[in-house]
Amino acid sequence: MDTNQIELEFKTRFGTSPTIFSSPGRINIIGEHTDYNEGFVLPASIDKVILVAIDKRNDQEVHLYSIKYKESFSTHLSAIKPAEKQWASYILGVVHELQKLGLSFSGFNLVLDGDVPDGAGLSSSAALACATTYALNEIFKLKLEKLKMVQISQKAEHNFIGVMCGIMDQFASMFGKKDHAIRLDCKTLAYTYVPVNIEGYKFVLFNSNVKHNLANSAYNDRREACLKGVALIHEKYAGVNSLRDANLQMLDECVKTKDLAIYNKCKFVVEEIERVQLACTDLKNNNLKSLGKRMYETHEGLSKVYEVSCQELDFLVDAVKPNRAVLGARMMGGGFGGCTINLVKEDAIEELTKELTVLYKQEFGLDLTSYIVKIGDGSQLIKKPN
Repeated sequence: MDTNQIELEFKTRFGTSPTIFSSPGRINIIGEHTDYNEGFVLPASIDKVILVAIDKRNDQEVHLYSIKYKESFSTHLSAIKPAEKQWASYILGVVHELQKLGLSFSGFNLVLDGDVPDGAGLSSSAALACATTYALNEIFKLKLEKLKMVQISQKAEHNFIGVMCGIMDQFASMFGKKDHAIRLDCKTLAYTYVPVNIEGYKFVLFNSNVKHNLANSAYNDRREACLKGVALIHEKYAGVNSLRDANLQMLDECVKTKDLAIYNKCKFVVEEIERVQLACTDLKNNNLKSLGKRMYETHEGLSKVYEVSCQELDFLVDAVKPNRAVLGARMMGGGFGGCTINLVKEDAIEELTKELTVLYKQEFGLDLTSYIVKIGDGSQLIKKPN
C-alpha cells in the first residue's frame, strides 16, 4: 500500500515527519473453530494492511486521526479509557495494556490508514492492534518480544472492545511470512512456517456481505458443546482437558450414546484438527488438489455438522464446486456471514467472479465483493522519517 497519503496527512496535521509501520490482515487456509479447543490452525498474513504513522510528543497527550473515517480523537495518558469511536479504542486499549505493564512512554501523534476491508473476516481489528503495539514498541524502545506484543494486542481487544477473541488473528498479523502459512499450536503457541507454493493459482475471497444475528450466540453455544463433550470424556480419561487431547474412539465411547448433538459438534472439531495436519503435508508436497478437497470437506462439516454456515455461504461454495478451475472452497471464520476462501486457477478468476456476482445477485439481491490475496509479511517498519 502506498505510504504517500498517510505521510502527507501526518505532516499537514502535526508538522513533523512520522515513522510508518504496517500490520496485515489474515486468511485462515484451514482449521476453523479449533483454536478455542487448543487445536491447530493454518493462517497466513495477506497483502492488505493497516498503516500507522506515528511520532513522539513532548507531553502526555495522545492525538489520533483516521483517514478512512475522517475523524480525530485526543486524550491524555492519565485518562485512557474506551472511546465512543471504536477505531480509537483499539489504539487506546494497547496503550492501556502497556501502562498496566509499568512501561514508560510519552504522548504521541498517530495517523491511521489501511486497505484491510472491514467486516470481511480478514481481521482488520487485529491488524490495527498489532500495528499500534509494534509502532509503540519501536519508537519508545520498549524491548518487547513479538509474542508479548501479540498477547498485548489480544488483551486490548478483550478489555477495551469486549470481544473475547482467540490469539490466531494477532499471531498471524505479527508473525506472518511472505509465501508461508503458519501452523500454530493453539495449546502451546509453538509454530512452524509451511511454504505455500500455489503457482498458477490464487486465493480468492468472495464476501457474502451478510452477517446474521446468530453469530455471537451460536459461537458461544458451540464452545459450550465442546466443553460438555470434553467433560464427558474426562470422566473416564482424566488426561483429556480439551478436544485437542481427544480422539474419535473416545468420542464414540463416552459421548455418542449420551448426547448425539454434542458428539457431532465434537467430532467435527477432532476431525478438523487432524485436517490441519494433513493440509500442511499437502502444502509441503505441493498437492493442491488434495488441499482443495480438504477445504470442501471443512465446509461440509461447518455447514452440516457444526452448523455455523448460512444459505449465502453455502450458495457461494456450491456454485463453484462444478468449476474445474476451483480446487477448493469453504466458509472462513466464525460463521453466519463473511467470506468464502477459494483456491482458483489464476486465468479463470475474472470469468468466475463475473458469473458468481450475477448468480449471487439473482439469488439474494445482494452485491458480491471479491478480493484476490497474496501471502505477505507480518508487522514491520515501512518507512523512517525523512
